[in-house]
Amino acid sequence: MIEIKVPTVGESITEVSLVKWLKKDGDYVDRDEVLCELESEKATFELNAEKAGILHIVAQEGATLNIGDVACKIDETAAKPAGAPEAKQEEKPAAAPAKAAAEKPKEESKTAAPSDVKATPVAQAIMSDKQVKPTEVKGSGSKGRILKQDVLEAIAHPGRKGEGANSREERRDKMTNLRKTVSRRLVEAKNTTAMLTTFNEVDMGRIMEIRKQYKDKFKEAHGVNLGFMSFFTKACCIALQEWPAVNAYIDGDSIVYHEYCDISIAVSAPKGLVVPVIRNAESMSMAEIEAKVVELAGKARDNKLSMEEMTGGTFTITNGGVFGSLMSTPIINIPQSAILGMHKIQERPMVINGEIKVRPMMYVAVSYDHRIIDGRESVSFLVRVKELLENPELLLFGQDPVKTLLEV
Repeated sequence: MIEIKVPTVGESITEVSLVKWLKKDGDYVDRDEVLCELESEKATFELNAEKAGILHIVAQEGATLNIGDVACKIDETAAKPAGAPEAKQEEKPAAAPAKAAAEKPKEESKTAAPSDVKATPVAQAIMSDKQVKPTEVKGSGSKGRILKQDVLEAIAHPGRKGEGANSREERRDKMTNLRKTVSRRLVEAKNTTAMLTTFNEVDMGRIMEIRKQYKDKFKEAHGVNLGFMSFFTKACCIALQEWPAVNAYIDGDSIVYHEYCDISIAVSAPKGLVVPVIRNAESMSMAEIEAKVVELAGKARDNKLSMEEMTGGTFTITNGGVFGSLMSTPIINIPQSAILGMHKIQERPMVINGEIKVRPMMYVAVSYDHRIIDGRESVSFLVRVKELLENPELLLFGQDPVKTLLEV
């Protein structure tokens, strides 16, 4: 019997939460097979079987474990159950039986409601025929029994009679390590920085024209879509190098300046906000940035981000516009000193050369630590980002191509 212990996942991490067992107690597992998911304050990772054998679970789901604690045991002396490989093969039957099996439950669902539903036979038949879920019907019969009239009422007034419509029940869930870390860091950012926010607005028309014109060729050439993030990342990298205080942070009595731009991208993952990092973004092409964003966002959704991918970062970009936010004040991702907030693109009337025209506008915001970044630097940084986004040709050199040609 060997013990499978919680591994070391980072210098500052002392405990993790056992999120979910992917195998059951008593299952036979192969070597390197994933046994469970663990969550630290920064990331989710998997625990693998060190040897093949019978699994004996020690720690239960939801438990908080210290580094080095035993999560489970494996009896490596146990023989592999006979017929185990055949059981795996039966999960993927031939096409014809699979189709028949898929159709059978569908047919059964039309004739009967779930066995644990308290409903009259007539009510069950109507729910099955009209595809009404029992949770959408409030029973008026004895002990909440669902009657025919209850189903007809739910069909006539969908949503009104749903179960729990007038409920006053409460549910208490334990905060995950990731959520606790996010909470602590947000409060720390508010309490330890002199945070201010400056706003501006960007005419996104030129970028939208470029995307419309070149999106198909870009996808064909590079295998990724041409999104807004690459434009914003490029613009921020140029502006950060021109205003280095925005790309710096305070360390004790010193200010640490960075000659590189490691751009953190805020991503809303299933278990909370994560901020993976694009390293040396200033040296990357548009296609490389887009590919990296897709890679990191995919890993975030699947809880596959490593500690290395979320460590560091010199400046953060967050996009509340994907959720419909028109304007917000983003919170600094400490120990960084500034964060750029993107927002929803919305058509608005703008005065251009004395004429009112409808333009696709986006509000942008920079929250910054006033201890290290002065108002002049924060505003100038954001104005420069605005200039680069409204004139994407400048992203190639950081300067006007014609002025560069003429050396003026």
